Amino acid sequence: MAAPARGPMAGRGHGHGPGAHGFQRPKDTKKTLRRLLSYLKGNLPLLAMVVLFILLSTAATITATWMLTPIFASIKDGHLEQLPLLLAGLVGIYLIGVLCTFVQSRVMIRLSQRMVLQMRKELYAHLMTLPIRFFDRSSHGDVMSRFTNDMDAVSESLNNASVQILSSVISLIGVVISMLMLSWELTLLTVALLPVMLFVSSFMMKRSRKYFGEQQKAIGELNGFIEETIEGQRVVKLFCREDEAMEEFDRINENFRQKATRAQIIGGAMMPLMQHINNFSYVIVSVVGGMLAFTSPAFGLEHIATFLGFSKQFGQPITHLSHQMTALQSALAGAERVFAILDEESEPEDPADAARLVHENGAYFWDYRGERRPVRGDVRLTNVTFGYTPEKTILKNVSLYAKPGQKIAFVGSTGAGKTTITNLLTRFYEIDDGEITIDGIRIRDIALKDLRLAQAMVLQDTHLFVGTVMDNIRYGRLDATDDECIEAAKLASAHSFIMRLPHGYDTVLEDDGGNLSQGQRQLLNIARATVADPAILILDEATSSVDTRTELHIEHGMDRLMDGRTTFVIAHRLSTVRNSNAIMVIEKGEILERGDHDDLLTQQGRYYKLYTGQFELS
Repeated sequence: MAAPARGPMAGRGHGHGPGAHGFQRPKDTKKTLRRLLSYLKGNLPLLAMVVLFILLSTAATITATWMLTPIFASIKDGHLEQLPLLLAGLVGIYLIGVLCTFVQSRVMIRLSQRMVLQMRKELYAHLMTLPIRFFDRSSHGDVMSRFTNDMDAVSESLNNASVQILSSVISLIGVVISMLMLSWELTLLTVALLPVMLFVSSFMMKRSRKYFGEQQKAIGELNGFIEETIEGQRVVKLFCREDEAMEEFDRINENFRQKATRAQIIGGAMMPLMQHINNFSYVIVSVVGGMLAFTSPAFGLEHIATFLGFSKQFGQPITHLSHQMTALQSALAGAERVFAILDEESEPEDPADAARLVHENGAYFWDYRGERRPVRGDVRLTNVTFGYTPEKTILKNVSLYAKPGQKIAFVGSTGAGKTTITNLLTRFYEIDDGEITIDGIRIRDIALKDLRLAQAMVLQDTHLFVGTVMDNIRYGRLDATDDECIEAAKLASAHSFIMRLPHGYDTVLEDDGGNLSQGQRQLLNIARATVADPAILILDEATSSVDTRTELHIEHGMDRLMDGRTTFVIAHRLSTVRNSNAIMVIEKGEILERGDHDDLLTQQGRYYKLYTGQFELS
């Protein structure tokens, strides 16, 4: 069953866009964070380097602050001859800190990109294992957003937020110890304002988590809409829906602006707010410290200058922590959406004793439980029941068979279940009840890839890849030689038009074969199926996109292609199924009539009315 059509005028909220399957607030933030950090495995040496240089950088910063004590003491006591040496030492320490920060940043970027590379690789690999059902209910733009925007959020957080958080924690510990060594009284006063900072930070983080999640969801919806309108430009222009598409884009874009504005306001307010609280603390400590310097002979001006330096540093890690925790929420929102796809259930695994397709001496065999069975294409459906959703049954106890080499045609109204049968043969979907066998083996007992390698499908909607004509034909069987690809093109009546292309078989096709006509794209699609050399061929309205003259060329090639192969044909043009061994008339998921062309005309039933024009397919 093809995915329901969507377009710029399509309603939102029908299970296709990110609104239905977008980001939701993580049920367990800690679990998401632990899962994200699990990608550090295998990169521990780089992580150790990052931690080492963070420690060195932090130590340099704290040491530089401690240098203020002897510098101010030398000024106060009049020992100015020591000042140049002390200042040189201070500059040297700062340079060491800058160098350590530079190295740590370079190493962390390499580490984070490795992690994101692994995540993106796993996401794409898992995407290849997902069933067609997932793609039917998911917006392509929203899926693409997981690879781009969400991954970018994770990468940015790993590059900056994670380093800042670790650096801030280490710096905070070092600063508190240094402050206690100078004055425990002033340290208590400084720490007394910490609950206020933590309260503000916690409040802002809770709000930001919600808004950053909504922002990620909104950008996924925006990407989905842009993608579908770009793909459907012909339809948009044909029906003159540019204005309506623009209105819909403005609505979605405005929704994203509102969500992003809220998220950025909360995220942007965090740093200034914390800085103001830190400045307020700095003023109080300055006043109390000044009073303490006048009353305590052991605590001079040089000590208060150093303590104020640490006091300023005490607020900075907390401010950075608050700000970076906000950025981390954005990363977690993105990671959550990535993990949501990674947690989608893959297609079922093959049984341990699954039948395998074996090619020997020019012939194909099923290697099944210790015996070799020739691949003949004997297909049988027995009492098959299926529905795409539990609420609606599409096929109802359907039974049919196709003997090796037979051509079986399906006719019936749109939505009757014709395409559904072919989707079940390839196990794009699993049946609810009944049994399907090929050469006496249940398709559930055949390795999934081998099952599909034994079949080839030519769909009404063609899809070609960016590459040469030869590459697109060879996609049907990657080990096919150039001669085999050319022979397949001749068989599909595609050779003549290919030779008229600028570079023949080496002509590079644009996106989805945009530089070819619809008929030419379908001919290449048929050639691709031909080179696959399948035992079972499925033609779903394969000639519906070509003109009558081209259709005649294709039929000659298709007759040669179908020779010796079991073929299932879905067609609305009844003239294309006249020579079928059996024709199945399907309505509402049930087979109403079966027989060859002459038998069905004799019965004067539904097929007779269709053929004579007394009843039209809808």
